[in-house]
Amino acid sequence: MKRGPKETEDGARRLSRRALLLGTAQLGIIAALGARMASLQVDQADEFRMLAEENRINMGLIPPARGLIYDINGVVLADNAQHYTITMTREGAGDVDEILARLNRLVALDPERLEKAREELGARSPFVPVTVAERVSWQDVARVNVNAPALPGVVAELGRSRIYPQGLDMAHVVGYVGPVSDFDLSRIDDRDPLLQIPRFQIGKTMVENRLERDLRGSAGTKRVEVNAAGRVMRELDRVEGTPGADVQLTVDARLQNYIQARLSGESAAAIVIEVTNGDIKGIGSAPSFDPNVFVQGISVALWDELNERGVDASLHRRPLAAKTVQGTYPPGSTFKMVTALAALEDGAIGPDETVRCVGHLDVSDVRFHCWKRAGHGNMNLNESLKQSCDVYYYEVSQRVGIDKIAAMGRKLGLGERHDLPMSAIRTGIMPDKAWKREARGEDWRIGDTVNASIGQGYVLTSPLQLAVMTARIATGRAVKPRLVRSIDGVDEPSGAGESLGLNENNLRRVRGAMYDVSNHPRGTGYRTRIATEEFRIAGKTGTSQVRRITQAERDAGVTRNEDLPWNRRDHALFVAFAPADNPKYAIAVVVEHGGGGSTAAAPIARDVMLQALYEGTPPLSAYPSASRGQIADQQRRLNDLIRDIQPGRNADEA
Repeated sequence: MKRGPKETEDGARRLSRRALLLGTAQLGIIAALGARMASLQVDQADEFRMLAEENRINMGLIPPARGLIYDINGVVLADNAQHYTITMTREGAGDVDEILARLNRLVALDPERLEKAREELGARSPFVPVTVAERVSWQDVARVNVNAPALPGVVAELGRSRIYPQGLDMAHVVGYVGPVSDFDLSRIDDRDPLLQIPRFQIGKTMVENRLERDLRGSAGTKRVEVNAAGRVMRELDRVEGTPGADVQLTVDARLQNYIQARLSGESAAAIVIEVTNGDIKGIGSAPSFDPNVFVQGISVALWDELNERGVDASLHRRPLAAKTVQGTYPPGSTFKMVTALAALEDGAIGPDETVRCVGHLDVSDVRFHCWKRAGHGNMNLNESLKQSCDVYYYEVSQRVGIDKIAAMGRKLGLGERHDLPMSAIRTGIMPDKAWKREARGEDWRIGDTVNASIGQGYVLTSPLQLAVMTARIATGRAVKPRLVRSIDGVDEPSGAGESLGLNENNLRRVRGAMYDVSNHPRGTGYRTRIATEEFRIAGKTGTSQVRRITQAERDAGVTRNEDLPWNRRDHALFVAFAPADNPKYAIAVVVEHGGGGSTAAAPIARDVMLQALYEGTPPLSAYPSASRGQIADQQRRLNDLIRDIQPGRNADEA
């Protein structure tokens, strides 16, 4: 049907309107797109440029150089050594097992480290390098480089790691570092991103651990260009971090070397303190271990050996324990100065008042024995310390009471945790009536006081505490032990301490009795005296029981220490200061299950003290004439042993 003119005109008009609307809509859309593009390209250009840059450039951390640790004379105790490390990327290697096999034919790889590397290569991203071998020689690096075409993905890199030049001699002082573990991250509240770097090393024990934040330093940064897969293409720039602070200790490495050599073959501890400022000059524990083996991660076999797993429990000598601060022992007769000073200060007994010793004292239907079965006869303060009479202190302690004895012990540094940058420092026990009620839920008994008066019963002390006690008796001041001389060149506070407020006459009487212990023919330490008049020593022997002696055994005759199993023998102790008339050093020595203090601990203390006073090997004239031949042989043996000390020496050799 044919449209009329009117219909045709209406249709054209409708089409024109539609086109106009459509065109307008298109223009609107184009305008909106144009405006958005202008906004993106002009208004938000900087923002998107930054996002694109961040997608292309990654920031990385640069581990700082760890601070060094020195002795008092500038001898390096903890250093940073450069070494070569072999790494591998799974992406570059392709067939990991084949490339590792080729590498193993060129470089001897540790089986445990190799297995761990396989696990890490499988777990990490293919382009992340994994350490296959550490501390390899230059010859190994050369072999890797020469055979590079056959070892795709393998790279030899220059790294830096901790090294301990003094080896086992400083293990219980400096400690060691090791890779950060999940356990470390779980127990420390430290947000430092350095801890997230694979195999980053932190302090695990002793000074390395306690001064970790000072020694660590702060990280540097680097910008690297990466591709879409995240692989590093090139390094754009870097800002080095701040190295860790250097730390200077108060210990003298030469004296420490001698102490460790002198303790050789024993399970023992010795500590020397400078009484004028509290500086620790030597602090040795034996047996020891080589801290270098811990730096990159210790093997299971060596860990079991150091923990003495599989060894008879009665023979455990605990090479990993720092016995100077972590070991606590009944102080035995070295505690008698505490009881004596408490009684003198309280006026419970005069210095010339005597107590008769018949070999025992009955207290509340219990018989307490003196070490001398026949008794010592009439004893005053001087004679009781000189000959180490037990009965005198049994009687005196009942007059003064445990609370005043304990207060004197605490004044002299016992039962106190001394603040040193060492791990697991023990507080020991300085018991009184309140302590027993709280710790044991029992009332204090008079027999407890009698036992405590001679350093037995509940009393426990560390060698460090005994050395501090001796320094305080020698000076009358609250000497505080100090192990760190300076951090980053800034001196730490002196440990000279304030006056203890004790009567100087009472202190003088106790010091005089200690002098007689070592210099009077009837003194228990006379055989190990110092012959040089200007360096005469004032000391006190101690022997502490670790087993109960029954009446039946006493009637039959007490079994000699040498006839007992090692772990049932008495501990041997000796404390001293010298020179007696102008004290410079105080010393404490504990020999675990060593037997008598006069025979096992006193000779070690005398020899170490002479080494400190002479700042090296003393002349034979410093020793009693009867022992000079034996001392000459000992000096030759110890000098040879000190020369042979190298990192890696076995623990039982210490």
